[in-house]
Order: sequence, then structure tokens, then C-alpha cells
Amino acid sequence: MKNLVVAAQLFIAAAVAHAAGSVTLTGTIGSRAILIVNGAPPKTVAVGETFQGVKLVSLQSEQAVVELDGKRVNLRMDTPVSIGGGGGGSGGGNRVVLSADSRGHFMTQGTINGRAVTFMLDTGATNVAMSAADAQRIGLDYSKGQPVQIGTANGTTSGYRLRLQSVRVGDVEVYDIDAVVSQQSMPFVLLGNSFMNRFSMRRDADQMVLEKRY
Repeated sequence: MKNLVVAAQLFIAAAVAHAAGSVTLTGTIGSRAILIVNGAPPKTVAVGETFQGVKLVSLQSEQAVVELDGKRVNLRMDTPVSIGGGGGGSGGGNRVVLSADSRGHFMTQGTINGRAVTFMLDTGATNVAMSAADAQRIGLDYSKGQPVQIGTANGTTSGYRLRLQSVRVGDVEVYDIDAVVSQQSMPFVLLGNSFMNRFSMRRDADQMVLEKRY
């Protein structure tokens, strides 16, 4: 009976951990972790071993530390984690871990309305914010939005307020998000509080952990 329960737990974990860049710690056997990576069948991995590009760095109790593409993240039992952005899953995940770059900024790839963009997390921005050039590139008809004046570090500029159908980072997707489009040039799309308010957020050393609110 116990084996059947374990098998059922592994099946459920596999079903939710199918997005690219998704890793789940679903159990332990002695000093080995049972990992599900990108929806592959569960695999027991020893500390120091690598499976599908994910290296198990350490393991204790119901937690593990893994490394993928040079980024280290903490895993908790049966909680899928999307490492970085740009995943190709269903968008049904609930947790994203971002690592700070050399300047201390949290950058990630993601999508707006299904079109790829580069985000920079900015808790000082009220809304998701982008330049008119980025809006045009992803096919956003911002001219139908509400004209507004936007305060920036360089003064006030004109722009438009509108709502985005979806914003996605990794395998986490949220819908109906407020955004502004600025006439000023911007190097990145700012991932502001209209997105961040959908998550609980905590800083862990050089990582930012976002967990979706329900």
C-alpha cells in the first residue's frame, strides 16, 4: 500500500513539473534525492551528480539545493520550481527563482501576450512598463490605451496605460495585468508591481523567490 501511495505521489509530481526549466524534489532514498526534471520520469540523484543539466549540490531532510546553468536554488518537497524564465510549459506553475546579475539586478526572459521580452524586476515601478519600440515589436496596439503622463528619472514623458492579456516568467503565467507604454527609450521591460503584487516575494542572498498568491 505504501508503495502505491509513493507511486501516486510521483505521478502527480510528474504531471505538474512538465515545463522547461522546471525541477521538483519529490522524495529521498537514503542520501539520494528523487528529482523530476522537465517532466522526465523520476530519477534518484546523489550529491554531486547531474541529471538533465541539473546538479544536486546538497540534500538534507525535505530540502535540496540544485544548480542549473550556474544558478543555485533551494527545493522543497513536492514544490515545482521554475529556474529563470522562458519556459515552454502550460504556465500553471506557482514559483519562480531569479538570480541577481553582477550589478545586483534581477533579469529574466519571459513573454507578454505570448511574445518574448527581456524583463528587469523593478519593485519601484507601479506597473509593467515598456518602451513604444518594444510594444510595437510584440504587436501591442498601445494607441488604443488611455493617454497618461509618466514620471521618470529624467522627468515626465507621455505614454499610454493599457491592460495586458498575460505576462509569463518561466512556467508561471498571470493574466489581466496593468501596463504603461512610454515614448522614451527603455533597454528592458520593467516587471513592476502590477505583476509583483500577484506574488509573495522574499530575498534569499542573491536570489529572489516569487510564489504565486491564491
